[in-house]
Amino acid sequence: MKEIILIKLGELVLKGLNRQTFEQTLLKNIRRRIAPAGKFEIRSLQSTITVTPLSDDCDMDEASERIGKIFGIATYSRACIAEKSMEKILPACAEYLKYQLLSAKTFKVEAKRSDKKFPLNSPQISAETGAYLLEKFPNLSVDVHHPDLIVRVEVRDFAAYIHGEPLRGAGGIPVGTGGKAAILISGGIDSPVAAWMMARRGLELSAVHFASPPYTSERAEQKVVDLLTEVSAYAGRIYMFTVPFTHIQEAIRDHCPEEYFTILMRRFMMKAAERIAQKEDCRALITGESLGQVASQTLQAICCTDEACSMPVFRPLIGDDKRDIVAMAQKIGTFETSIEPFEDCCTVFTPKHPRTRPNLKDVLEAESVLPVEALLDECVQNTTIRRIPV
Repeated sequence: MKEIILIKLGELVLKGLNRQTFEQTLLKNIRRRIAPAGKFEIRSLQSTITVTPLSDDCDMDEASERIGKIFGIATYSRACIAEKSMEKILPACAEYLKYQLLSAKTFKVEAKRSDKKFPLNSPQISAETGAYLLEKFPNLSVDVHHPDLIVRVEVRDFAAYIHGEPLRGAGGIPVGTGGKAAILISGGIDSPVAAWMMARRGLELSAVHFASPPYTSERAEQKVVDLLTEVSAYAGRIYMFTVPFTHIQEAIRDHCPEEYFTILMRRFMMKAAERIAQKEDCRALITGESLGQVASQTLQAICCTDEACSMPVFRPLIGDDKRDIVAMAQKIGTFETSIEPFEDCCTVFTPKHPRTRPNLKDVLEAESVLPVEALLDECVQNTTIRRIPV
């Protein structure tokens, strides 16, 4: 029995004259992301995308799993193909959904006839299919309000498709339709979630990570690679820029008041990330900051941080509780990696009593003793780049 995957679009259907641009980007993303599972024909018909295997060695399980992580998809279903006649549709329903029908107690049939030349209308298809399944499966009864199983029959232009309950997709809009931005990623819980959330709104991501050897280890950097690999399952291709940050942190430690260490470090991070973002044609920065979570994330501290760069800074987690962020990290699969016990540069030289309500004038005065441009030039010039595997 030949099987395909049916994909239903999300908010893309609400787009106007630019809808085709969004759909074409989604089709391109699907082709690229499911390529490791085999060769497929991908077509867009009547607000539905069909993914049809072109050979028997296509891995439908892997393709389905990958499709579930592509932004821009509302729901998706594995379905069997039947000829457009009730003589073929009815036994196909019983065979394809056999185990689901045997384990259910109640069911109903929902039919959709897009091909108006088909002799039966949608209610008639539902009634005839329901009667057939009741006869074949005596364990079943009909419940149109709260059934255990909904049998779906779609009669379209080229064939009939039969499937059960659709799976929920990743939602959002296709990656690449919203432009490009750079995520400042540390290795904690928050920044991978922030990256995922902005990719879900169509942003293509570059990642900027700050390393401080010998205070941070290679294993800490590998942890960030692992996190970005998990994010790339949703966000697609990501390049990671690793910025050597040791000299900047040592300069701040040696020449600036300890209470301003954290905010000055954050300002240097924003400045360096902005330089890299501009080279990569990014239009914004992304951080995982949540208001009031730590000393550098108070309103006054954020104001001082924002002054260091001219790019827009997206903070998708700004109003979320830590519990909400942890729940999202668990949902997308980054939490267990995030809590691995490896130091990142944000925990190096942490002051005992950081200034939680810094004044910008005082921060600029503390920063003025440093050779800012020379330090930034050095770290950006020595930045390394690697491509994150998808």
